[in-house]
Amino acid sequence: MFHAKNGQLKLEETSVDYIRFGTGEKYLILIPGVGDGLRTVRGSALPFSFLYRMFAKEYTVFAFSRKNNLPETYTTEQMADDLSQCMDQLQIPKADLVGVSQGGMIALHLALRYPQKVGKLVLVVTLARQNPIIQQAVTHWIDLVSAQRYRELFLDIAKKSYSPPYLKRALPLYSLLARAMKPKDPQRFLTMARSCLTHDCYLQLQQIACPTLIIAGGRDQIVGAEASREIASQIVGSQLYIYEDLGHGLYEEAKDFSQRILSFLTSSIQGGSL
Repeated sequence: MFHAKNGQLKLEETSVDYIRFGTGEKYLILIPGVGDGLRTVRGSALPFSFLYRMFAKEYTVFAFSRKNNLPETYTTEQMADDLSQCMDQLQIPKADLVGVSQGGMIALHLALRYPQKVGKLVLVVTLARQNPIIQQAVTHWIDLVSAQRYRELFLDIAKKSYSPPYLKRALPLYSLLARAMKPKDPQRFLTMARSCLTHDCYLQLQQIACPTLIIAGGRDQIVGAEASREIASQIVGSQLYIYEDLGHGLYEEAKDFSQRILSFLTSSIQGGSL
């Protein structure tokens, strides 16, 4: 489906899982959030390509996980460096980026450290510096994983991510999954979660010159909507759209999410408001 393929790259002494789909001449890179610490994209090319099928005609799409063997300390800057190396290996000279949550943090660093490699930038439910909302949420998740309370972890992530109507429909399924699931590598999740708590590129944001769309949830309980407003205030010409009634999981709930991003990516608009 959509020419979907699973792949793996050698990176230093470890490897990186990735997926590829689409037939377009341009490149689009999707960067997932800290959930990648629970499960990489390995083996998910078919469902991923179906979920984001709207991009498959215009783009050849890639989604990269973090590398498989993480050092104990692994920053969002280092994650961006690794992504740059992956682009080099696959001979991707320049791509549009869509970064979700921690993926947005990585996308920011890639745009700052390797501006020649970034076409357009889409930042979804992310932040540029610390705030009390993310500190409280992620610290709680770290405590739950450290105590091996995995069921509570999955349920807390769901409750903080979704709107009440969506959660009401999905919670029975999440409760069932939470009983059976646990992180394959808890240390991987902890390392990635801790990197969220040290992320800070706020003072550099004015250096970003590429066309940028920022998408936020008005009820985001993980990074907060104000974090997106902060980013928009610092990136000249950036566009900001807020789903006022949705939270951190808006990328699953908003029916026009993919279309909104595709419209931005394929437009000639350089800035302004949506």
